[in-house]
Amino acid sequence: MAKRRKKHHEEHIDETWLIPYADMLTLLLALFIVLFAVSSVDAERYEQMMITFNETFQGGRGLLEQPVPSPVNSGMEEVRQGVSGEEGRAVSTERRELEELKRQIDLYIEENDLSSELQTSLSADGLLLTILDQALFHSGSAEIREDALNVVEQISDLLISDPPRRIVVAGHTDNVPIQNAKYRSNWDLSADRALNFTKILLENEELDPSLLSATGYSEYQPVASNDTPEGRERNRRVEVLILPNESLSER
Repeated sequence: MAKRRKKHHEEHIDETWLIPYADMLTLLLALFIVLFAVSSVDAERYEQMMITFNETFQGGRGLLEQPVPSPVNSGMEEVRQGVSGEEGRAVSTERRELEELKRQIDLYIEENDLSSELQTSLSADGLLLTILDQALFHSGSAEIREDALNVVEQISDLLISDPPRRIVVAGHTDNVPIQNAKYRSNWDLSADRALNFTKILLENEELDPSLLSATGYSEYQPVASNDTPEGRERNRRVEVLILPNESLSER
């Protein structure tokens, strides 16, 4: 009888390994849940989950009770991405509107056969309309020619926008010195040309005077070499810069 009981005892399968195995599976499950929680930016739920795991699996204080860094950076990153997205959409919208304005001005230039005297270009600074002086002034004069007044008035209509934009008018000359009864230098000539052009724009009541400004650069911002007649002709110009909406520059 004693031998039979001993044999029966030896045939019994040892199942004690199931306990650590079950613990390991439980901890793995906890790990996956923690990893899932980490992927969320909800800091409050994350900390509550950590406390629950501590109490359940550690029976008190343990490694999981260590202070959990609040995912502030992740949250701020999302905020920054949101702002950046809004700015990107605003910039994209403004770009499309300036492109449409450029298209309208280019169409006016083409319809009136003014391509040799008026050009447009679009950059990050805004939409730039360049008008060679021969389209507006007599040589050495800052008075808008009578036959050019209609061109300036048409341009003023094209500059109307909603919301309105800032407009900067700049006068430029070549490097040939000027000194006559009215103008002592190219500084005076370039500034007066910009100012007289702006005065015509201001006759359009739909343009906000507070958003217009005029300045003169004399010969000091050339776009071509002054060594040739063609280069000097390009440098004698009036530039009209239409800036992006002010709301974008304030961001």
